[in-house]
Amino acid sequence: MQTNSIIELSRSAYQNNITFLKQLFGKKRILSSVVKGNAYGHGISEFVVMASECGINHFSVFDTDEARQVHAVLSDKVTILIMGFISEEDLSWIIQNDIEFFVFDKKRLVSAVRVAKKLNKKAIVHIETETGMNRTGFEKSELKEVIAILKKEAKNLIFKGLCTHYAGAESIANYYRVEKQIKYFDEIYQYLIKNELKPEMVHSACSAAAIMFPETRMNLVRIGIMQYGLWPSQEVFVAYLNTKKIKQDPLRRIITWKSSVMSIKKVKTGDFVGYGTSFMAKKNMKIAVIPIGYAHGYSRSLSNHGRILVQGQRCMVVGLVTMNMVAVDVTDIKSIKKEEEVVLIGNQNDLAITIASFCDYSNQLNYELLTRISKTIPRKITD
Repeated sequence: MQTNSIIELSRSAYQNNITFLKQLFGKKRILSSVVKGNAYGHGISEFVVMASECGINHFSVFDTDEARQVHAVLSDKVTILIMGFISEEDLSWIIQNDIEFFVFDKKRLVSAVRVAKKLNKKAIVHIETETGMNRTGFEKSELKEVIAILKKEAKNLIFKGLCTHYAGAESIANYYRVEKQIKYFDEIYQYLIKNELKPEMVHSACSAAAIMFPETRMNLVRIGIMQYGLWPSQEVFVAYLNTKKIKQDPLRRIITWKSSVMSIKKVKTGDFVGYGTSFMAKKNMKIAVIPIGYAHGYSRSLSNHGRILVQGQRCMVVGLVTMNMVAVDVTDIKSIKKEEEVVLIGNQNDLAITIASFCDYSNQLNYELLTRISKTIPRKITD
C-alpha cells in the first residue's frame, strides 16, 4: 500500500553520531537516549530498535505511555527511565517491570513505597531536585523528609539516581543562571552524603549542558537532540567548534522525509493558486500537488515560501499549505510525472533541505518541527 509520505532513518548516520558522542563524553559514561515526543518525531518503536542495535541500552522517556512503547519492542534488554508524568494506576506496571522513574514530590515517593510493598518488589527511583528551573523537583527544605523516607524504606526503594535539569544551557544568556544551578546541585549532593545517603549515580546534563558545561556530564548524559544529528542551538555548535582545529560538523542528520507528486496542473497568468488570494501567478506556471499538509506536520507557516526538492531542484511552495496538500512551482522542470519522488527534508542529488533551513522557513524550533511530524507516517530504517 502506497502512503502519502515516508520517514527514513539512517542507521549509519545514527551510528556515526553515537560513536562521536561516546568519544566526546567518555566510554565509561552512560548515554541515555532521550526518546520523548515520539523520539523527537523519528518514531519511538522503530528508532529504539535501531538505537539498541547501535549499542544504546538506556532510554529516557517523558511518560508511561512512551515507556510502554519502548518496553514493547525491547522488553528487559534495556533500562527505561521515566522523567515526567506517571499516573497512580501505572505504578504497579512500572515497578513490576523494573522501569526507573523520577520522583519530584512526596506524594509520588509515598505511592512508590506503598505499591512496592504490595508487590514485594523494590521501586527504582531517581530523586529530582529543584535547582532553579522552577518546574519540578524537591526543594532543599524538603530533603530532610525525603532522606528519612529513603532510609526507612530501603527495603522497598532503590535510590538509583540524584538528578536535576538546567534552565537553558543552550544559550550563553543563561550562563550565570546555569552556573548557579550547577553549584547548588553539588551542595544538595554533599548534603545527602553528609546525611549518609548516596545515590548510585548522579546526572543532570542534556545535550546542551554536556557541551557548554562539561562538569555536568557526571555518571550519565541524557542525550536528546544531538543523537538525531542536530545541535541544541547555533551557540552550542559554535562553542564546540571553538575547541577544535578542524571546523567541521561531526554530526549527521538521520531523518529524511519523502513524498511524491499527486497531481500536475497548468496555471495561467493572473490565476490564483489554492484557497483565497494569497498567491497569484505572474506568468504561465506548472504546479505539482504533494499529498502532505499541516495535518502531517508540514507547517501552515510554510505557505508561499517553503521549499521542496523535485528532481534535485529547489521548488517553492505556492499558495496556502492546507490540511492534506501543498502546491509547488515546478515550471522550470521540463519533464515531471505523477508519483515522482520529492524530498521535504533531506538530500536529493547535490541539494538538501536541512532541518535548520526548514525551521528558518517556518519559524519553528527544530525540536518543535520534528515532534509535529505525524505519528501515522510510516518510518523505515535504511543503511
